[in-house]
Amino acid sequence: MAADIDTEKRRAAERGLEYVEDGMVLGLGTGSTAAHVVRLLGERVGAGLKVRGVPTSRSTHALAEACGVPLATLDEVTRIDLTIDGADEVDPELRVIKGGGGALLREKIVASISEKLVIVVDSSKLVERLGAFDLPVEVTPYARKVACIALEATGCSARLRLGGDGVPFVTDEGNSLVDCAYGAIDHPRALANRLNAIVGVVEHGLFLDMADIVVVGRAGGAEVIERATHPHGT
Repeated sequence: MAADIDTEKRRAAERGLEYVEDGMVLGLGTGSTAAHVVRLLGERVGAGLKVRGVPTSRSTHALAEACGVPLATLDEVTRIDLTIDGADEVDPELRVIKGGGGALLREKIVASISEKLVIVVDSSKLVERLGAFDLPVEVTPYARKVACIALEATGCSARLRLGGDGVPFVTDEGNSLVDCAYGAIDHPRALANRLNAIVGVVEHGLFLDMADIVVVGRAGGAEVIERATHPHGT
């Protein structure tokens, strides 16, 4: 089963890379499917493709360097042509939960300045309603206890994410992550507004009206789902 899922991830990555054109500035996502994207992109760069990548995490930065992908920072570029990233959940309206890999703040910053956002996933990530996957919320360490209390007031069970050593997980931006178990999120936009209003919350993993295209890896290839209207580049 795990091998089948990994095959779906690779197929999604391969199809997602078809949107890449020579000369582009690319946002490089974080996670297992995004890692397939970076490795395959490295092969294309080796064959002569000219691009620059903006990584969304230290781990993606290291992988891209190892694969020979030229990199840039947000001090060097302020506009990104295309970002390819994974997701933890995608609903029928292409609303997305991200942050399981711990890079949601950088991922959302990069996505927000991208002309096009392509989400690449295996078929298990498609859901009818968001919320089965715990919603990650990035908070300042100073406020993590009071933030958890405020988050639980929104109707979830909030749990501080710990690292393998049992201490609080630290993001690349030096923040903490709280995983919020809602079970089902009936009104994602209303919830996003409530989360945005909590002092101490830096960012949350609801990516609404951001994904332009979702590529779903399947056993026999890849399915492409496009948004009816594209908020990026308009």
